[in-house]
Amino acid sequence: MKSHTGMGKRVKVTGKGKIVREQAGKRHLLEHKSSHVTRRMTGTVVVAKADTARVKKLLGR
Repeated sequence: MKSHTGMGKRVKVTGKGKIVREQAGKRHLLEHKSSHVTRRMTGTVVVAKADTARVKKLLGR
């Protein structure tokens, strides 16, 4: 089964098998967002537990 290329670009699997993603909302319209909000959106977060099974299926895992 081929993996879903779009999902492969959006998420990354860590060494221990966790699925991490980038925070949403930091691409455009940053001028009116506070620096507190934009700083909070940096870095990666673990995918929600409810979405993990669906994401793994799309990745072919």
